Amino acid sequence: MAKKRKKKHESGHVDESWLLPYSDLMTLLLALFIVLFATSSVDVQKLQQFSEAFSQIFDGGTSFLETPSSTPLPVAPEREEDENEDAAYLEDQEALGEIQDRVDNYIAVNELEKQFETKLTDEGLLVTIRDSILFDPGSADVKEEYLPIARDIGDLLSFDPPRHIIVKGHTDNVPMNTSEFRSNWELSVMRSVNFLKIILENQELDPLLFSAKGYGEYQPIASNDTTEGRAKNRRVEVLIEPLVLKDGTSIEKTE
Repeated sequence: MAKKRKKKHESGHVDESWLLPYSDLMTLLLALFIVLFATSSVDVQKLQQFSEAFSQIFDGGTSFLETPSSTPLPVAPEREEDENEDAAYLEDQEALGEIQDRVDNYIAVNELEKQFETKLTDEGLLVTIRDSILFDPGSADVKEEYLPIARDIGDLLSFDPPRHIIVKGHTDNVPMNTSEFRSNWELSVMRSVNFLKIILENQELDPLLFSAKGYGEYQPIASNDTTEGRAKNRRVEVLIEPLVLKDGTSIEKTE
């Protein structure tokens, strides 16, 4: 008697085991695209955002198959604003450099290298004038023969757009106690004020943009233990401030 053949068991279930490796493959492809895109850009913020995307991918976050294809990659809209701020700062620094060149040219033409010095600092362009060219010892009155130089400085301080200017007086540490000045504080303040008055004889300058300060002996640039050091410390400084700070902040002039 012939044996009946057993019918093969047929099932309606479709084998979907291929989906798992396919999902992993697509995830790896996404990671590859992110790497390629990230390496083509130097935007630090984008790189940080891509790093977060990596963390989501490899730490069990939303997979490629679960993420809508229409979702855009993160962008940094403020980057253009940052670049504009950097450009404004660099442009202002270049303008300060041009002002320094003009002052240096004036110093060279008038052979004042031993009495004048210019330096670009974080606070702005600093013009240093040794007190020997401006004042007699213990006096706050600008010497008659150097009044033209003080007025020339005023002409050099006319800018478009205008800038804030600070005139600073400094002394050495030799005690001051006269009938006119009881301390180095008073002497340094009056020297800066008297020098500023001559500068402002230039009618094109706005007095609202100028100020005078006296620091006495408390901001030395050399040792007061030597004659040479004390001579360097006796000085008047003219600080020409920037219009744009390093962080891109604009300094508005006083109205």
